[in-house]
Amino acid sequence: MESCTLVRTEHLNHYGRLFGGQLLRWVDEFAWVAASRQFPGRNLVTRAMADVEFRHQVRNGAILTFRTELQGQGSTSVCYTVIVHAEYPHTGESQEVFSTAVTLVAVDENGHKVRL
Repeated sequence: MESCTLVRTEHLNHYGRLFGGQLLRWVDEFAWVAASRQFPGRNLVTRAMADVEFRHQVRNGAILTFRTELQGQGSTSVCYTVIVHAEYPHTGESQEVFSTAVTLVAVDENGHKVRL
């Protein structure tokens, strides 16, 4: 699955670059969307995010592309790799800025694991 978003002023930190927490929010959200589409009707929650390493700063006006791919599946959990690229339309510059694996778990209304 591929999704895009635009980095705007409200996404920036006090140094004028993309706030890391905002990027993690989008990564988590797009992994959840992928899982929800693959497992409709299941309540899915994030269990883990692998390595969190911000490789490059992201400037205002960047178009971020999130490529979400299935990495593996267990009986109650599923893992997606999320790779993030930043593109700057005015310069043509493009680079991978972040990647991680996100694990989501299916739960019931009481928060107990259930089969996917």
